[in-house]
Amino acid sequence: MNHLISIAGDAHPVPAQDGETILDALLRNGVGFAYSCQAGNCGACKCEYLAGEIVELEYSEQALSPAERARSVVLACRTQVRGDVHIRRLDTEEFVMHPSRVLQCRVGTLDALTHDVLRLRLTIESGGPFAFSPGQFAKLQFAFADAPRDYSMANAPHETGLEFHVRVLPGGVSERIREHLDVGDRVRVSGPFGVSYLRQKHRGPILAVAGSTGLAPIRSLVHAALRAGMPGPIHLYFGVREERDVYGEAELRQWMQAHPDLLRVHVVLSERAGEAGTRRTGLVTEAVAADLPDLTGFHAYLAGPPAMVDTAGELLRSRGMAARDIHADAFYRAVPAQPVPHVAV
Repeated sequence: MNHLISIAGDAHPVPAQDGETILDALLRNGVGFAYSCQAGNCGACKCEYLAGEIVELEYSEQALSPAERARSVVLACRTQVRGDVHIRRLDTEEFVMHPSRVLQCRVGTLDALTHDVLRLRLTIESGGPFAFSPGQFAKLQFAFADAPRDYSMANAPHETGLEFHVRVLPGGVSERIREHLDVGDRVRVSGPFGVSYLRQKHRGPILAVAGSTGLAPIRSLVHAALRAGMPGPIHLYFGVREERDVYGEAELRQWMQAHPDLLRVHVVLSERAGEAGTRRTGLVTEAVAADLPDLTGFHAYLAGPPAMVDTAGELLRSRGMAARDIHADAFYRAVPAQPVPHVAV
């Protein structure tokens, strides 16, 4: 049984045999397509699945992250055709790869930003240079932890050293960071990881939504966007529970004063207003919904608690934003390893 693979923007569909992978069918018919390992390990053959009946075979999670899966990105080499299929090539900014590094670092400073948020600054001693895109994260291995922990870079790539924001939770590694980590201690950093990085070729408005220490990657990409002269405008929403959880605001206000026609910052408290009662209250997603009824041309970057990221994503999709324009690296459970059928509706 033969099926057809249609590629968005290409005039002629490609025939494929039942059970053949998308990549094999394209290459057999002389269609140029990026690929490398052909075994689901490298991620070079990523594309966006738009419609049709497919079955995904096992692949390495390093090649395709849960966040990418949520955006209907698949690996052409591990996706079998079971009916007519429609896909889209990813553009160059949707597939950015930096050299994977393992860095040996030392703690430069460790200070409190709020009652439960620490700012950890590291000096790179070896393993560099460390190139990353603003918005990405790294894995940090501490001597007192049995496994590495994921933290987003709060610094923009042009800034010296590495900065991370750590929310302290009782009984966790973060509590041991506060109690046992000292200036001069060694920390191993590996990365970079993540797909929620700044698309600098985007010419339209930007929506950046941060919850709690989700401000770290948002700070990185907003700083980079301002430095790159992206036309914007940039709408930054920072949601926390109460006044004592607000941090980094002075710097954000400085940026807004320096770029009054470009950057707009909104701080939203979910539980109670500040002492003067001047803060916006409610959920940060409610503030976004009230302020931005028209999201035409936007790219959105979401960072923070998974519940907030999910709610914001649902809001943006309900208002017509394409999944490819909503960027988030939330902490989802790993995808199942067994084949997953997708059937057209």
